[in-house]
Amino acid sequence: MGLTHVVITSVDRDDLEDGGAEHFEKVIWATRAASPMTTIEILTPDFLKKPGALERVVAAKPDVFNHNMETVPGNYLTVRPGARYFHSVRLLQRVKELDPTMFTKSGIMVGLGEERNEVLQLMDDLRTADVDFLTIGQYLQPTRKHHKVESFVTPDEFKSYETVAYSKGFLMVASSPLTRSSHHAGDDFARLRAAREKRSNKTTDDPRHDDRMRSRPGEQAVTDRIVTHESRGEECH
Repeated sequence: MGLTHVVITSVDRDDLEDGGAEHFEKVIWATRAASPMTTIEILTPDFLKKPGALERVVAAKPDVFNHNMETVPGNYLTVRPGARYFHSVRLLQRVKELDPTMFTKSGIMVGLGEERNEVLQLMDDLRTADVDFLTIGQYLQPTRKHHKVESFVTPDEFKSYETVAYSKGFLMVASSPLTRSSHHAGDDFARLRAAREKRSNKTTDDPRHDDRMRSRPGEQAVTDRIVTHESRGEECH
């Protein structure tokens, strides 16, 4: 098919012992075998209570691991009733622990009654997990059975979220009313890779880099925030 970038996703497979991890693994392998130059992005469920599932998927070496937070924690009981916010954060954090070179990505929809400070806290939580790429889009009600739209966020507000997110250290941010996590994924991956290379070169060229990387007696690594809670529920967008 001549595809340069593909996005592999699935619905929740809580009915399977591994949560569908084997399916992701085999599709990644098959794609690599058929088209070695095609880059691969996966959009996964949360693999809640599926021991070893995440490790299996990461070991298959996708280029981008995407798991969407969907909304702020205060909305989880009504918008993602089967999910656990901090489990999703921890999932993304664990990906980086397993493979620090793998790009991680997450997205939310706004217009669900969230407050601005809740969105900013979510950004902080994702940066604590070292997430590289954040997408923010306008929620639209797919059917009458779904959660209603509480507000339509203005383009200026989306731009403000983008500015703040970049200041918090995300490599890339896509924030607009029409943003969806897999839209323009191929172009976004190329930009994401370029952003990492640019940051890496900038850090290497900084004369203070060696001092920052040199360990000091008695110095200990400090984690800004340790995420240990558990979570569940998906609505991949």
